[in-house]
Amino acid sequence: MSAEHVTPSRQQYLDVRAQHPDAIVFFRMGDFYETFDDDAATVARELDLVLTSRPMGKENRVPMAGVPHHAAENYIARLIAKGYKIALCEQVSTQLVNGLMPREVVRVFTAGTVVEAGMLEAGRNNYLAAVVLDDGRAGLAYADITTGEFAAGQLPDLRALAGELARLAPVELLVAEEMAVDFAAVKTISRLPARRFDLGLARQTLLRHFGVTTLDAFGIEHKPLATRAAGAMLHYLQETQRGSVGQMQRLTTYTTDGYMALSEATRRNLELTESDTNGRDGTLLSILNKTVTAMGARLLRQRLTQPLLNRDAIDRRLDQVETLAGNARLRAELRAALKGLPDLERLINRVLGGRATPRDVEQIGLGLAAVGRVRGLITDVPALSAAEARLDPCAEVVATIGRALRDDPPANVNRSGFIRPGFSAELDGVVNTSAHAREWVAELEPRERERTGIPSLKVGFNKVFGYYLEVTHANTKLVPGDFIRKQTLTNAERYITPELKEYETLILNAEERILQIERRLFAELTQFVGGFGERVLATAAALAELDVAAALAEVAALNAYVRPVLTDGIGLHIENGRHPVVEGALGRGGVAGAPRGARFVPNDAHFDDASLIQIITGPNMSGKSTYLRQVALIALMAQIGSFVPASSATIGLVDRIFTRIGAHDELHAGRSTFMVEMVETAEILHHATHRSLLILDEIGRGTSTYDGMSLAWAIVEFLHNHPRLNPRTLFATHYHELIGLADLLPNVANYNVDVAEEGGEVTFLHRIVPGGADRSYGIHVAQLAGLPRDVILRANEILKDLERHAPTAAVEPSRLSTGQQIALFPESSPILDELAALDVNALTPLQAINKLYEWKQRYTSKEM
Repeated sequence: MSAEHVTPSRQQYLDVRAQHPDAIVFFRMGDFYETFDDDAATVARELDLVLTSRPMGKENRVPMAGVPHHAAENYIARLIAKGYKIALCEQVSTQLVNGLMPREVVRVFTAGTVVEAGMLEAGRNNYLAAVVLDDGRAGLAYADITTGEFAAGQLPDLRALAGELARLAPVELLVAEEMAVDFAAVKTISRLPARRFDLGLARQTLLRHFGVTTLDAFGIEHKPLATRAAGAMLHYLQETQRGSVGQMQRLTTYTTDGYMALSEATRRNLELTESDTNGRDGTLLSILNKTVTAMGARLLRQRLTQPLLNRDAIDRRLDQVETLAGNARLRAELRAALKGLPDLERLINRVLGGRATPRDVEQIGLGLAAVGRVRGLITDVPALSAAEARLDPCAEVVATIGRALRDDPPANVNRSGFIRPGFSAELDGVVNTSAHAREWVAELEPRERERTGIPSLKVGFNKVFGYYLEVTHANTKLVPGDFIRKQTLTNAERYITPELKEYETLILNAEERILQIERRLFAELTQFVGGFGERVLATAAALAELDVAAALAEVAALNAYVRPVLTDGIGLHIENGRHPVVEGALGRGGVAGAPRGARFVPNDAHFDDASLIQIITGPNMSGKSTYLRQVALIALMAQIGSFVPASSATIGLVDRIFTRIGAHDELHAGRSTFMVEMVETAEILHHATHRSLLILDEIGRGTSTYDGMSLAWAIVEFLHNHPRLNPRTLFATHYHELIGLADLLPNVANYNVDVAEEGGEVTFLHRIVPGGADRSYGIHVAQLAGLPRDVILRANEILKDLERHAPTAAVEPSRLSTGQQIALFPESSPILDELAALDVNALTPLQAINKLYEWKQRYTSKEM
């Protein structure tokens, strides 16, 4: 469109659009937010709206789509959920400037910066994250502006970064525009100019915001990558929130050293918070989350994704759970007192961010008023004393809010009437004056009828003329001399009097004045309440802690969970362990294929020096994968401070849980299922330690039988022999030949899933017992799955033929001697050949040492 055809209003929009090229501009026009051009096409498509057009010049029309301003939040939320950003351009004055209504962007909505309750999930944090990469290391900052949480740290490598991003699950990630790393797990990635991540600029942004001269107090003065990420994030928040980031009052530096490391694959395989098949149902969180407050729900999710490594800290949590699990009355009363409490954490942060409504402030008062009851319940309960000490009723805040706000105040300050009478003498005076004027006007009609003798005289009001006296034409001769004609109608005349205009002025000015005073008083109230921000946040954190303890105690009592014993040793012993999610599903009748009324079959798990690596064999559908996962889940539950589904459990602290379960590809990254399997296995072998817990299910199944079996055998040997490893490992496999490893490696033991055969019928008993399995029962499982009978019969014929004619490697393990099994994987190597040919007697001590050094170098550089 040529410049001469651009109207002033169109130019105003284009100027705003140029300032926000990566956002959809919602342009306020009267009672609607309008979008234009490509934005309009996008909005119409994504929101299923009608795409219209608007004349622009003599011949041109501009695409347009709009939404009502009162319903905009819902539409904005839907667009944000699809990954878009929204720039909200408002009318900021009612006075025209150069013939135009002044407009400016007052807010930019992005996935990580929304604060509106309707756009948030109460039970989970809404994290915005920022990442900086430099020479293989990473700086990570994250914040939830709805709770004021703001943290930053430095991570040693991309693996650790991926694990943290999987834990946080940020809804939006900030990166430099040239960063090439793919963060596929994050839905919304916002690329910023590289200069935003400049160390000097980031540091100055942080110093100005916190009003300090050094970052030492925050622990990141000498962490440049953390500083760059945190500074860039804060700058982004200041831009999108137009400076309203008063809630960001704290910055903490953190490391991952105190928490169990959980890779993205482990979180996915154990289905901690999300399930590939059932969404948020069928997860560990769905079983444990009996919290009754939004604050508690968020804290439980955080704990579930960050198990502790400090035994004393874990025991303090377990003490709380044990106290409440053993006292049903206290637990019930505490949960009743907590139930329905408002989300103090998010509400106080709305106050600190300058976005609170009268209803928000009232909720803060109601929430704090309930703190006294909670404190009374847990007084003199030793395990809960630390939480009790942090509960602050903030009586002065409750009293002030009660005096200031009417009951059930509105959700905005657009209309007066939310300040309680008696709170402000100034306001009461204006209200009384207005009330007197209204009373005078209300009594005017009967008074004037009596004075004039006009029985049909009426007093009315409209927005154009204000108050008036209306007299029909038939009574015009009775109109007194002080009436001033204002408007002529078909059947009547309208008049005013000087006195009526005076009272009209009082009424109209009073309404505007009352709203001004109430808004000012409310601003003062929020400033007062905001001054107690730290105390309210500490109280909110204590309430959340109590809610989580009570919820875990409720789960323990309902499901017969027991307190685990945590030790610093390497042993791990579970008696009658159960899978919490599967057990819960069986109780609800929710496990496909399970017999009606089926109950979970518990199993033991014992790791000691003779059985650190356990080879688990047995048929599909017999419970191997459930068993593997339940051991990992019990260890994880213990280290978040939860009771566990078992009759007893002693857990040597686990530093990391690694899982290699299931088959999935990453075709978008050019990886087949087998490549994904090998990449995940490589990560485990490189990063596991002696204190780790490894869950490995069917390693090597994605390639040929001999390739897969060879890899599986070599992996077990490596885990056993490497000086850094020998971790507690559950290794489920269909390669029965691997049971021979127990005869070769002292820390390897065999277990299998028990099966009962009678009269040609096979029954899976779901019990893990010592020893190796001698059959896979794959054809039986296929029969259960419903394969045609002809296929099953033919498969049995083929199996018998293969077993009769196959070479030794394919013969069932029960028919092989240990020597035959070992022969499948000869231990010959160049180093062993050299050793056999070496004349030891001819070597000097120095030559022997040099030869040993040479072999070690070759082994570590080539054979690892």
